[in-house]
Amino acid sequence: MSQNIFVINPGSTSTKVAMYSGEEELFSENIVHTSAELAKFGGIPAQLPFRLEAVLGCMERRGVDPKQLDIVMGRGGMFPPVKPGAYLVDDALCELILHGEIEQHASNLGGVLARRIAEAAGVKAFVYDCVSVDELPPICKVTGIPEIQRQSFCHVLNSKAVARRYAESIGKRYEDLRCIVAHLGGGISLSAHMGGRIVDSIADDAGPFAPERGGCVPVLYIIDMCFSGKYSRSDMIHKVRGMGGLRALLGTSDCREIESRIAAGDEKAKLIYDAMIFQIAKGVHMVSTILAGDIDAVILTGGVAFSKYVTDGVSSYISHFGKTVVIPGEFEMQALAEGGRRLLSGEVYHRYGGGDGRLV
Repeated sequence: MSQNIFVINPGSTSTKVAMYSGEEELFSENIVHTSAELAKFGGIPAQLPFRLEAVLGCMERRGVDPKQLDIVMGRGGMFPPVKPGAYLVDDALCELILHGEIEQHASNLGGVLARRIAEAAGVKAFVYDCVSVDELPPICKVTGIPEIQRQSFCHVLNSKAVARRYAESIGKRYEDLRCIVAHLGGGISLSAHMGGRIVDSIADDAGPFAPERGGCVPVLYIIDMCFSGKYSRSDMIHKVRGMGGLRALLGTSDCREIESRIAAGDEKAKLIYDAMIFQIAKGVHMVSTILAGDIDAVILTGGVAFSKYVTDGVSSYISHFGKTVVIPGEFEMQALAEGGRRLLSGEVYHRYGGGDGRLV
């Protein structure tokens, strides 16, 4: 019997949706939202009705009857630390997303959008492998400032998905794989995987600078900027996330444009681009520590991994680790659908605030 799974993945300027019947993708659509459209809203939660209307419009165009659906999956957002796998989108999780003191990001709305569709379908909605999945051992959480404990933030959904794909390709279970995943996108994160868990990670604001992220910068310099009177809190957040990295240094976050400039002899572009590549490799070395040299592969994924310039450059610094595997692109939609299939097959899900359950 077919399992009809609807997937929703909100991003900064778009909402991606897809429909699956079992393993078959029936359609996928990227609904683009203009800056002018989003500027009308006072924050991410206020965008909910607008994005919901866009999703419902897509479903109508595609002839999707909500009552045909067996499950609805949404991308999980910037929650407090959670377990890996699925969380039921219930009243408690919706309250956190819409009114909780969490970092505002469009992905937060994935769960609420999924629940709105699921309510019309008479089924349950879930988020899966959220950004804030925290499997770090205690030794990885300690910092030198008592008020701050490290929390794992990385591209969990795609990183676990590509690690599972690679494990399957070599005849291993994900749980038996020891690997490093470098997700190379507008932000860059790194994660070490062992025993089916992410056992160390570097978030996209704590490691290499990226096309749109400032990366790790000496903290005293940041403190000086924060108290200089020149910048608001919002200004500083944009320098770290969204307007930093290649965008700030070269005026664009488009790697294709930068590589064209390098090919035309732009020495500044080459220096900065090569510095990003160097920092990616440096990040790989940092998260390799916990694996103690026993590594099956380093996996390079994300949109920037389509660039041979980047992947060859990173590989040249990390060849001593053994195999470097390039799996370009993002597999978040497929990963959410796979999570839905696991749930429909009986995988345990969690509830925010405590308690587990099964669909069957």
